[in-house]
Amino acid sequence: MPPEGGILRYTHDVSSVSPTERFCGADMSDVPMRVAVLGGGSFGTALASIAADNGARVCQWLRDPALAAQINHEHRNSRYLPDYTINPAVRASSDMQAVVEDAELVLVAIPSQAFREVVRQARPWLNAEQILVSTTKGIQEEGFKLMSQILEEETGFAHIGVISGPNLATEIAQKQLTATVVASDDALTRTRVQQALSCDYFRVYASNDRYGVELGGSLKNIYAIAAGMAAALGMGENTRSMLMTRALAEMGRFAVSLGANPMTFLGLAGVGDLIVTCSSQLSRNYRVGYALGQGKRLDEAVEALGQVAEGVNTVRLVRDKARKDGVYMPLAEGLYQVLFEDVPAREMARMLMRGEQSSDVEFVLPREAVQQAHRRVDTGEDGP
Repeated sequence: MPPEGGILRYTHDVSSVSPTERFCGADMSDVPMRVAVLGGGSFGTALASIAADNGARVCQWLRDPALAAQINHEHRNSRYLPDYTINPAVRASSDMQAVVEDAELVLVAIPSQAFREVVRQARPWLNAEQILVSTTKGIQEEGFKLMSQILEEETGFAHIGVISGPNLATEIAQKQLTATVVASDDALTRTRVQQALSCDYFRVYASNDRYGVELGGSLKNIYAIAAGMAAALGMGENTRSMLMTRALAEMGRFAVSLGANPMTFLGLAGVGDLIVTCSSQLSRNYRVGYALGQGKRLDEAVEALGQVAEGVNTVRLVRDKARKDGVYMPLAEGLYQVLFEDVPAREMARMLMRGEQSSDVEFVLPREAVQQAHRRVDTGEDGP
């Protein structure tokens, strides 16, 4: 059946009532889209409530039964979004089968370190008709795998996508106007996610560059740490502007080396996400960088945050991958030395400013052309 008022609905045979429908209390005569959200963090909770606001039947899986009970009874997630009232239609459970078995759309909002483990836990109750979408901005160390690649490996399903963009969960919870990107090679995946999540305060744009969108979401976390450090050190707006634009160049250079489309980084998942995460104290990675700039040790900064800051692990993974593949990434290298080799942040900034002269936009003037010009001048080949 066609969508009614933007809500995807379909007829249902009352004789085949699924565990999820019983759990969610669905009306058997006219069932809205069934959405499962795996994860009880801030972004997963916000997306669950958005889908419910948009008319979907939403079940949310959490490891902690007590937190699930709180969401069901108080419509609140005191651990991650304590001041946010969750749509009462969201039903939470620690029973994976009941949550995912008959869902049409499964949003996986699990930190990267536990992502594969949770997907494997869910796998017995998933089926190839379901749409699986990662919302996680991180990278698995072994094999340098993105989360959508893990979904492919663990399920072999065709309907796989990612959501990424400038999406601070606290602002989404406040229903601030926000946009995101759903990326997939599969048109059905893109369309279903847009139908499930687009509403008056949350707009979903589409992309077919899944790898580029996902890399943008992961890589920008690195530079948010750098931006936080710069702010704590009292550096000004010129510095932040330089940092963000050079970060964008570095992100594009790295992603293109892995097969992504550089134009993707001009959109929400690239420059859009980079701007918000490098400018806002609501960004977890920014806050870690700010604490480091104040002189705190890395373990102290992470402990004070109380949540996962994906950028810390991403710095190490991207720096190692860039070295292996010969990709020039001075900011990532510098951050690695600050985080893991105890180089003072201010000293690292000075070293970066004294690094090699390069081009601004490499897709206009290649870096190699600038290097070659410098060599010719230095050897007198292009003297006056």
